[in-house]
Amino acid sequence: MAESITLKTKVELGVVPTHIKFVGGLVPDGDGRLPRGDDGRLLIVSEMEAIAAASPVKIQNAQITVFPGVHEGDTDELFTGLGGLGMGIHPIMMVGGADPMDPADEEKVASMLASSIAVAKKYGVTQIASTSIEQWMQAGATPKTGEAFAAAVAQNVRVHLRAYREAGIEGSCIKTWHIEFLRKGEFQTFNDLSKCWEVVKAANAELGRKFFKIMVDAAHCGDSGLSIPENEALIAEVAAADEFGTFHASAKTTRGCLSTDDGWIGALMAAAAKTGKLKYVFVELFHHEDPALEGLRQLDPGHGIDTRDGRTYREAVVDGVVDVARRLNNLVARGMLKN
Repeated sequence: MAESITLKTKVELGVVPTHIKFVGGLVPDGDGRLPRGDDGRLLIVSEMEAIAAASPVKIQNAQITVFPGVHEGDTDELFTGLGGLGMGIHPIMMVGGADPMDPADEEKVASMLASSIAVAKKYGVTQIASTSIEQWMQAGATPKTGEAFAAAVAQNVRVHLRAYREAGIEGSCIKTWHIEFLRKGEFQTFNDLSKCWEVVKAANAELGRKFFKIMVDAAHCGDSGLSIPENEALIAEVAAADEFGTFHASAKTTRGCLSTDDGWIGALMAAAAKTGKLKYVFVELFHHEDPALEGLRQLDPGHGIDTRDGRTYREAVVDGVVDVARRLNNLVARGMLKN
C-alpha cells in the first residue's frame, strides 16, 4: 500500500512485533537460532517488511527482543535486515532465570545485560531498553516494601551500573537506556510508574547524568492500579526531571487491538506530548494464544481474548499504527505537540 499519511511531528513511530509470538517468532531455539519462515527468512524481518508495505504511514523504527546467546550470524542477519528496510533498531534486552533484586544473581544479570549491550554497540544502536528490574512472574514473590524496597532499588542500581561499566557504554553510540516496568502480577514490586521511577532516579543520581529513562507503557499503567490522572501527573513530573523515555501504545488487559484500550493510550500519550519530551512511540500487540504467555492468561483471562474482529494480527497492528499516527497529527493540530 502506498503511503498516504504523513506524520506532522518529529516524534518517531514504530512497531514492537510481539504479535508474531515469542514461541515460534521471537525466542531463539536451543542452538541460539532465531525462527524462520518457509522461505528461510527470519520471521521478525519478513514481518516488519510486510507491515511496512501494508502501512499507509511510514514505520520508522522496530523495537525487537534481544536474547543472550543468539547465533552471531542470525543476529547479523536480524540487524542488517531491519536496517535494510530503513528502520531504526531499538533492542529490548531480555533477562531470564535470575532476579535483578537479589545480590546473589548480580553477576548473572550483569553478564546477560552486558552481552546484549555489546550487540547494540556493534550495530551502532543509540537507544536500548530492558525489563530488567525484576524477574518476570516469579513464583511465590511478594511485594517488597520499606527497607526491602529500598534494598531492591539499591541492588538494581548496582547491577545496571555494573553492566554499564563492563559493557563500556560510556563514550559509545548508546545514548539512552529505557527501563520498563510491568503490570501487577508480572512484577510484584516495580509494577507502576512511581516505583519504577525510584530505580531510574537513583541510577541517574549515581551515574551523574540522565542516561536512564522510563519506558511508559500505557497497558502497564492501566493495569498498575494507579488512575489515569495519577499517571498523567507522574508523566509530567518524570518528564520535568528529564527521565521520560519511550512510549508504548498498547491496550491494557487484553494487549490486543487498540480499540480495547478504554482511553489509556489517548490520555497518556497526550500527557506525554504536553511535556515536550515525547520522542518515540511504538505500537505493541500480543498474540492471545502465544504459549509463552500462558501464565499471563492465567493471571488475567482478559489476555486470552481474541480482539482481531476478523482481521489478521498484521492487519490489527497496521490499524494501530494508523490510529496512533492520526492521534499524533491531531495533537499537533491542537497545539499539544510540536511539529
